[in-house]
Amino acid sequence: MIKDILNEILNIIPEDRVCRDEPMNKHTSFRTGGPADCYIRIGSVEELSALFNLFNSTGQEYVVIGNGSNLLFSDRGYRGAVIEILSGMSSLSVEGEKIVADAGTLLSKVSDAALKNSLKGFEFASGIPGTVGGAMVMNAGAYGGEMKDIVLSVRVIDKEGRSVELSNEEMDFGYRKSVIKEKGYIVTQTVFSLEKGEEAEIESRIRELSGMRREKQPLEFPSAGSTFKRPENNFAGKLIMEAGLSGLKSGGAKVSEKHCGFIINEGGATSGDIYSLIKEVQEKVFQSSGIRLEPEVMMIGEF
Repeated sequence: MIKDILNEILNIIPEDRVCRDEPMNKHTSFRTGGPADCYIRIGSVEELSALFNLFNSTGQEYVVIGNGSNLLFSDRGYRGAVIEILSGMSSLSVEGEKIVADAGTLLSKVSDAALKNSLKGFEFASGIPGTVGGAMVMNAGAYGGEMKDIVLSVRVIDKEGRSVELSNEEMDFGYRKSVIKEKGYIVTQTVFSLEKGEEAEIESRIRELSGMRREKQPLEFPSAGSTFKRPENNFAGKLIMEAGLSGLKSGGAKVSEKHCGFIINEGGATSGDIYSLIKEVQEKVFQSSGIRLEPEVMMIGEF
């Protein structure tokens, strides 16, 4: 299908930002994944809207990514278009106690802006390796905080190609979910509502959380962060450890001994290795505890 509409794509996106058969291991934090039929780097909201309308009118399959930090692409690749929203949509501004950030803005950049302007409330997200857009899709959170706690509004492109602003309530945030995926929206911008604080206290909290991450998480290996969602009234890492799965391997994929909630690419792992290990962990934890873990990682393509 891509080849049939390639000229129309190139009428919207300059050729130097359109790649054919692009290896997805270059664009995901797991460092795995086969080639996507087409990889497109977006440069503006206008480009995104035009491309969205083209794909919806032609039935072209597509997926939108940011920093690739919560994704597992199949080794077979993706038979469709991957739309990257990153550097081309990464503007940020501070307006009093609000921060307005484009979807491609890294969360670390928002955290830096909040610190420099003595705004508190974003500290929990300072070490999350993703973008604003991805954080809205998943209601990203850590250390007791979630996006739903600090989001005022989110601007999206809806299925009809219109730019629509959604309130916090309309986002229908839940644990690692929002209305975005359900409705097929694409995030373009978010307004965060923070509070005035003391710069020294904010910086101290960020340093504290950064230290906790380095101490408890296997940051030295490629991963997608927490592999599984937190079960109700329990913790995935705890259940995996109690099932005796610490250090369990499948090819180059491994359950981290440092934090059992992380599956890491220890070296040379394929997406198939990671997928097989996810399935094995799910089955053995279920046998051990009666709880079936649900992956937090989004799987794209055929497995």
